[in-house]
This record gives sequence, C-alpha cells and structure tokens, in this order.
Amino acid sequence: MGAVVARLLIRGGRVIDPGEGVDVQGDVLVDEGRIVAVAAGLAPESAEVLDARGLVVCPGFVDPHAHLCEPGGEHRETIATGALAAAAGGYTAVCAMPDTDPVVDDPASVGFVVAAGRRAVGARVSPAAAVSVGRRGEHLTEFGEVVDAGAVAVTDAGRPVRSSKLMRLALEYAQSFGIPVLAHPEDAGLANGGVMHEGVVSTRLGLRGKPGVAEEIGVARDLALAGMTGGRLHLQRVSTAAAATLIRRARRKGVGVTAEATAHHLLLSHEVVAHYGTEYKVDPPLRTPADVEALRAAVADGTIDCIATDHTPCHYDEKEQAFDDAPFGAVGLETTFAVLHTRLVTTGVLELATLIERMSTGPARALGLPGGSLKPGEPADLVLIDPEARWTIDPAAFLSRGRNTPFAGEEATGRVVRTLVGGETVWDAHNVKGA
Repeated sequence: MGAVVARLLIRGGRVIDPGEGVDVQGDVLVDEGRIVAVAAGLAPESAEVLDARGLVVCPGFVDPHAHLCEPGGEHRETIATGALAAAAGGYTAVCAMPDTDPVVDDPASVGFVVAAGRRAVGARVSPAAAVSVGRRGEHLTEFGEVVDAGAVAVTDAGRPVRSSKLMRLALEYAQSFGIPVLAHPEDAGLANGGVMHEGVVSTRLGLRGKPGVAEEIGVARDLALAGMTGGRLHLQRVSTAAAATLIRRARRKGVGVTAEATAHHLLLSHEVVAHYGTEYKVDPPLRTPADVEALRAAVADGTIDCIATDHTPCHYDEKEQAFDDAPFGAVGLETTFAVLHTRLVTTGVLELATLIERMSTGPARALGLPGGSLKPGEPADLVLIDPEARWTIDPAAFLSRGRNTPFAGEEATGRVVRTLVGGETVWDAHNVKGA
C-alpha cells in the first residue's frame, strides 16, 4: 500500500456525501490525511492527481458489527485479515465484537484489540467491550476502564442481556461515558434451540424454528428501558417487520435508538433454506418475504439507519455439517456494498445516496466512529467505487479467512476500486499484490 500523500486531488468523480447533502460532479482535495475541500474545478496546487472520472467518491463505509475472532479464533479470522478484507469492501472503520476467547471485557483485552488494529493494514478497528463480565449476564464490566482503554461501545454480542435490571443499569451507566449499548434483542427462552425462522418452511424441513416474536419481545423491552433511562440504545441485526414498526414508533416518541440490518436480511428469506444449505444459517434467522420488504422500507425511510455486515467467518469444516449442527454466521465485509447495490440500487428500490448514508454516515454517527463525512477538516477516509463494474462473487478470492457467504457465484454490479484511510491508500483493486 502507498504512503500518505501530503496533497492529493481526487478529480472528476461523482462526489456523494449524504451527511452534507452533497451529490455533485467534482473534486476532493486532501492534505496531510484530512479533507480540505469538495468542489468542482479545484486547482492541483502541487498535489498528486487521482483520476476519478466515471467513479463515485464517497465517505468510506463504517461497519458497526463485525466478528474478527481474535483472540482465540485466529483459524477463522484475525484482526489483520479482517481489516484488509474490510478495506477491500470499502470499509474504513469497523467495530469489532467482543465475543472472542477470552471475551473482551477488561482493559487488557480491549488494549490488545486496539494495538492489533493499529498494526493492521486496512480499515480502522475499534473494539466494543462486553456489557457483562464474560458475557454471562451477571455483573457489568467496568465501563469506565474499558472506555479508557479504547472501547467505543458495549455489547454482549450475540447474546441478549437476559436481566432487565442489568440492561437498565447498562443503559444508565453507559451515559456517564458517552457510549451506546449495542443490544441483541431477543427473548432467549422463546428463541432457545431454534436454527431457522419458525414458519411453514421450518415445519416442512423438520427444523426447530426461532419465532419472530422472540425478537419483537426483546426489541420492545430494550426500547422501553431506553425510553426510561435516556440511554443510547443501538439494536443489532433487526430482522422482522414488527421490530421495525416498534422502532419507528419509539423514534416518534423521542427514544434515543439507532438500529441496523444486514444485507442477508434485506435480500434473502427463509425460503432459500429449502435445501438445508448451511450458508443460509444465520442469527437471527432469515425471515419471511414480508419481513424482507418491511426491512427494505425501514432502511429507505431511515427507521433502520445503519447497515451492518455481521461479518462472522466460519472454518470450512464447521459449515460442512448438518444444518442443525453447523454454526450460525456469514461473511460480509467484501460483498455487502456490491450485493445491495446490485439488488436494491440498480433496481430502483434504494437511491445510491441512501445506501451510502446507511453504510457510512449513519453507522459513524450511531457509534461515534471516525469517518462518514467529507466535510473539510474530517479524516480523509473515503472510497472510490466503479458503479458499472461487473464481477462474480468468488469466495476463493476473498481476503477474509472466511468463505461462508450466501452470495457465492452471484453476478454483481458495482465494485470498490480504491479505499483510503487518513489519506493513505489501503486497498487498490488494480494493485492487489500490494495489498
């Protein structure tokens, strides 16, 4: 990868910055790793010139939810491989989940992730710490200590905080440190043992179902607690129409909530599980076509203001088991923009600027992560996209160690060609060897 260029002029692209309401044909001037100006006809002034004609230039994507597996799961992913895979997908910042071995729940483990992220080439990596010690749901972690060490949020990552009292305390305590509580909203008793959505497909396949109402009960509880405490709540991996409705109503009442959905929940329904393909085993499970349509509408109107990857690498052998026994999860860092652009933007379901906003500005705002803006003075974290590029999603070519994607073999339109973090090129599709 190249070094930071003191002065760089990205010329002639379609510049989209949703946070600033910018969508123009123009130039972006970068100096010493920060945005200087966005306008048409900027003078080079001794800057290196990067030709962006035919490309979209926008804030780098920000992923509020990725499982980078290190420490303890390096056979699935490392912080280094995850950061580079993220850059290849257009991400300039990633929030790493704490469900590692050991769990990221103290200053030392948070510091480990921070240090590994600084060494990695690619997206910035910021850790979330666990809400509860060991993710056991019994005692809160020391929020002040983990925030001082570099944690940007707290979450029990894939586990609901079963105790309403503990969740209330978390929302109250987190306010003192200016961080959000990221929640996996679910009634664990109802969801227990389910491997796919409970419905006609699970009945036909003879698989134990996880009902949508389990999520809706979790969402309702967490929204009520957020309204009571005034805490910052971020709902992870929303997957049902009813959950989206609850969030929309809570927003109208002034509850401080942000929410995310994933590409697989926006594009796939439980019907694709018909042949027991474990690449479709995700948590929460793929829901009904009606849920998919409702989630798309919620993304379009801003009820769901973030798109997350929920990047969850699995070893090949793990997914080569029976559906009941295979782990949940799919990778998404290298495919999320492409599949959503292909299926939602080119078909007119979403505007390109809306997709960019939900993948950059929205998540940056929700978690307080760097990026999401091309405003002068902001870090030059940006991505160049060829919206017309056509390519085939090939897991064998992934930079992630995970190959478990439900989109293998799909023809995609739209591809990231360059990613810059702090003015430095960390991914260049035309110079893959240098990655």
